[in-house]
Amino acid sequence: MKISVAKEQLLQGLQAVQNVVSARRSFPILSNVLLEAKDGGLRFTATDLEITVSCVIPVDMAEPGATTVPAKRLLGITRELSSPEVEIETSGEDGLSVRSGSSYFKLRTLPADEFPPAPSLESDASFSLPQDGLKLMLKQTAYAISYDETRYVLNGVLALRDSAAGKLAVVATDGRRMALVERACEIPSELDGQSIVPTKAVNELQRLLASEGTVTVTFSDKMAGFRLENDGGHDLEIATKLIDGKFPNFRQVIPSEAKERIQLIREELLVALRRAELMTSDKMNSVKITFADNRMTINANTPEVGEAEDSLAINYQGPSLAVAFNPSYLLDPLKALDDDEVYLELIDELSPGVIRSADTFLYVIMPMRIPN
Repeated sequence: MKISVAKEQLLQGLQAVQNVVSARRSFPILSNVLLEAKDGGLRFTATDLEITVSCVIPVDMAEPGATTVPAKRLLGITRELSSPEVEIETSGEDGLSVRSGSSYFKLRTLPADEFPPAPSLESDASFSLPQDGLKLMLKQTAYAISYDETRYVLNGVLALRDSAAGKLAVVATDGRRMALVERACEIPSELDGQSIVPTKAVNELQRLLASEGTVTVTFSDKMAGFRLENDGGHDLEIATKLIDGKFPNFRQVIPSEAKERIQLIREELLVALRRAELMTSDKMNSVKITFADNRMTINANTPEVGEAEDSLAINYQGPSLAVAFNPSYLLDPLKALDDDEVYLELIDELSPGVIRSADTFLYVIMPMRIPN
């Protein structure tokens, strides 16, 4: 391998894949990134055996070739280079030289054929949607993922594909709240069904999805693939194993009807809840919300901290109603939404509350005991 590449392009490729590099000492090859120079491009591939990320950048190629090199080390070197051009060349069977301006480095390598083979999705069917669309769906749901490893089926987001309805739905829950968002999408009937995409893949997608371009999605029984297309090229791919298990019937927790549906200004509610949260603690992490006479009052009272009260003018003429929630669980969806207005649906102080937006977003939150 002998190539010349722009420093910024090299940095971009390494940053795209470096998050999935594994530190397993029993598998030294997983600490390396696979470099493959061919067809006028340099492909970077990193894996931890659960998720694989690859990225292609353009290079000037004198000789094709492939090798693996410590990912973090090469990334650190690239960041510190002062010249805009970098020359990379394999030397012998276990060396890689990096030259840039007056700087020279030689890194030990491991053979490319020892790197784990790329995963196969075993499916030709796929569907596409805008990258910013999928990124928004994940932003509006991923905060509700459970990190309780004993409930492993909740350690990711559920992706439901419905070709007849022409919808893609994404769901996350930790047992105390549930977030659901739907989007119109043309899906081939072969991909109908549901899959649980693990948290690490969700985090990588949120990091790598751009504000422009298209993402092409493929599912098989055990794998999911995401191809991110930018400027007409397929330059970034993510393949992940799926969580094997049955996601709970989340629709059962959605109240069938609400006694009160209250329209709220999202930003006003967000700011008021942030202020109230300042007066909560790990032991007393609830706020009491009261609705009466066209006013919403938010109270936080923590003996070891203090108390706070805030009120908002709203359109509410129903009976006096009080309910308590964990403020951070209310703040999460409000921060993820862009809508000017949201709707809070309530039945009573013991029943789940629902937040809806004008779009196809729904959030269910379990109430807490009303503090005295």
